[in-house]
Amino acid sequence: MKNESHIKERFMKDEFPVRLGGIASNLARVSSFSRSASHQEAVMGLIEESKYFIEWTASEAEANVQADLVRLQVDLARWQIRANQDWESESTRHNLASAAKGWSDSVLQMSGLVNDS
Repeated sequence: MKNESHIKERFMKDEFPVRLGGIASNLARVSSFSRSASHQEAVMGLIEESKYFIEWTASEAEANVQADLVRLQVDLARWQIRANQDWESESTRHNLASAAKGWSDSVLQMSGLVNDS
């Protein structure tokens, strides 16, 4: 990731819920971009950035949220491997898009930034 220290400094200025919202937003972009074979580089960058965001944020979370974020980081690492091995497969990209959307929704709920009403 380019300019990691600058990105971290900027990211950490946000409150915890906003940082979770940023992770959710990245995951929503992964979901959207995964639908096209031409967006592999963007997807890989978003996955890598999201792993850093989680690393920088998780220590401030409650235990149950930490556990979810650790599971998400593991999934992100798996996605990277799968995407590098079989990106041209529409099925691989569809599965990645679906999983990323599910995680995006989940992390957004964890953030508390949305109402269920």
